[in-house]
Amino acid sequence: MRLKLYFIISFLLFSSLLFAQNMQEGFTYLETGKYDKAEIFFNDILNLFPNNKTAKLCYGRAIGLNGKPEEALDIFTQLTQDYPNDFEIKLNYGEALLWNKNFASAKSYFSNLIKEQPNSFPALLSYANTLSNLKEYDQAITYVNKALEVEVNNPNALTSKKYIYLGYAYKNQQNQSYKKAESLLLKNLELFDNDKDTLLNLANLYLILNNLEKAEATYNQLKNNTKHTLEALNGLALVNHLKGKEKLALNISKTAYQSLTETTHQTISNQTTERYIQALIWNKKYKEANRLITSLKASNPNKNWVLALDATLNIYKSDFKNSLEDYNSILKNDSTSFDGNLGKANTLKALNQIDQAYYYADQTLKYYNNQKDALNFKTTIETNFTPYYEAKSSYSFDNGDNKAISLSNTINFPLSTKLKLNTNYTYRHTDNTITNFNATSNDFTFGVSYNLTNTIVANVIAGLTNANASTVNYSEFLSDVSLDIKPFKLQQLKIGYKRDLQNFNAELLNRKIIQNNYYINYSLNTNFNLGWFTQYFYTSQSDNNTRHLLFTSLYYNLLAKPSLKAGLNYQYITFKNQVPTIYFSPEQFNATEVFINFNKDENITKPKAWFYDLTAATGLQFIGNNKSQSTYRIQGKLGYKFSNRCLANLFGTRSNIASATAAGFTYTEVGLRFKWLIFNHPIFKFKTNKKG
Repeated sequence: MRLKLYFIISFLLFSSLLFAQNMQEGFTYLETGKYDKAEIFFNDILNLFPNNKTAKLCYGRAIGLNGKPEEALDIFTQLTQDYPNDFEIKLNYGEALLWNKNFASAKSYFSNLIKEQPNSFPALLSYANTLSNLKEYDQAITYVNKALEVEVNNPNALTSKKYIYLGYAYKNQQNQSYKKAESLLLKNLELFDNDKDTLLNLANLYLILNNLEKAEATYNQLKNNTKHTLEALNGLALVNHLKGKEKLALNISKTAYQSLTETTHQTISNQTTERYIQALIWNKKYKEANRLITSLKASNPNKNWVLALDATLNIYKSDFKNSLEDYNSILKNDSTSFDGNLGKANTLKALNQIDQAYYYADQTLKYYNNQKDALNFKTTIETNFTPYYEAKSSYSFDNGDNKAISLSNTINFPLSTKLKLNTNYTYRHTDNTITNFNATSNDFTFGVSYNLTNTIVANVIAGLTNANASTVNYSEFLSDVSLDIKPFKLQQLKIGYKRDLQNFNAELLNRKIIQNNYYINYSLNTNFNLGWFTQYFYTSQSDNNTRHLLFTSLYYNLLAKPSLKAGLNYQYITFKNQVPTIYFSPEQFNATEVFINFNKDENITKPKAWFYDLTAATGLQFIGNNKSQSTYRIQGKLGYKFSNRCLANLFGTRSNIASATAAGFTYTEVGLRFKWLIFNHPIFKFKTNKKG
């Protein structure tokens, strides 16, 4: 009997030892992150030993970490009922709450566990992670530090601490507390020297702040002090693009792209390829970009990052309809995609579908709260449709002793994204001390602009001018009716009729010469920096004279930011009757000039910054059969944008080129312009329920 009992005890001890050894295989699966294998392993154990507490606990962890958090929570709920005093099971139950994103319940649960065992490292760390998920970062930092006091330099706690700081910085970035965000990231770098994630977040913050020098220095720090060279080069390429150094951006990106090997991590390889294609697009190397995108489409069908590249290429080529198709495909794959929503907003804006564009900007902010690019996009649209007042005053004179003072006041009042109203009052006084002629004119006009379609805008302006000259006093009807048309991509056409008066000087106003102008403007841009503008006027006048005027300009864009272009202008004028004693009316006039223009557009200038426009031109003019005369023209504008609502600029012109009303004059004009948005926002609401 004793021998039998001995064998039974020996068998149980041997089985228990063998069982523990077999369990070690499952523990290893859990520790190494092979949760699918751990799940199968512990499920098999439970089939043999259904009541084994350790196997149940490990199985719960395995399925919870393998994407089945709800089932795991059920298991740990039952275990806490079976073993109410087992602290390890309590810890796992709390972790299961985190897997199920039940952070509010996890917060109160871990708070009680810490009261039960104040020095429990896993309880303190889990509580810190819970607070981090709830974005209660100050408290999260406190408790992760307490965890590190219990287990100094524990790698899991250090990792949590790093990401708590990153999350805290991102929260401040979203709230536009940029100094606080920078301070937290710099603190993180003190704790985790040259940490890749922190450096990338810091560089991104500097990009948002448009502090390109600091962004560049941060990417260089990443490149020189870590093994993450490709990420750094990708960032440096972007910085140089934002600086307008496109060739340098391409060279940097090409270096990164050529460094890719088969062993490069797929994510980094994709990011580097993406940046290289973007750099090709920035440099207008569309054929090579298209070749690479086509190859990527074959190897990565319907991938969002590839579709985004194709959409970007189409935007740069002004092929907005195909770009829209790409963004629709992205949103079909992922309705929350940042590239999809904001990219579609930009494309719809280019297609003049403003309400729909505004809708997708709102969608972007729905998923990415306070995202700066989306906020700026909405601000731009709102600014374009906010009523404004513009005042302009000028003083002009020429070497024929004509002098003029002009004051203009304009109010533009959008009622919707399709309908705009505008009104203008202009006062002009001109006199000549040699002829003793003087005249004053007062012009009142009212206008309507309406989008008939997304590509056709109708403009109607009507009003009266009252002229008080030396010997006459009269009023006349003024009008300007036109259609702005976008017939094809990269092309613009304007056709119209305009009725006005010759008012260059007092004598002309005194003669009451009414002009009926029929005109057409045509503009063509290309994807290879060449542009062409042509204007034609046919004018019939009340003095039975007629005029033909042709102006054409061929130019090349040398730089994009700021804009620098150079080109050649040609002008031709002919009159049916020559009345040189009254106004410049040659039988034939030809003028050619070369010009250069340097421009920083006021519309893209940020508040508290300067904008400018400078044109210099020189050439030859031919009046009838006379010898050629040299010409020059200088035009300039210098302004300051005080805020998004207010700007002002000085402007001036000096030229000796003949015009349709004067020959042989040296003409000078100087003036001041002021523009102010009357309200903070448009007076109407955008139709944000329209998805487009």
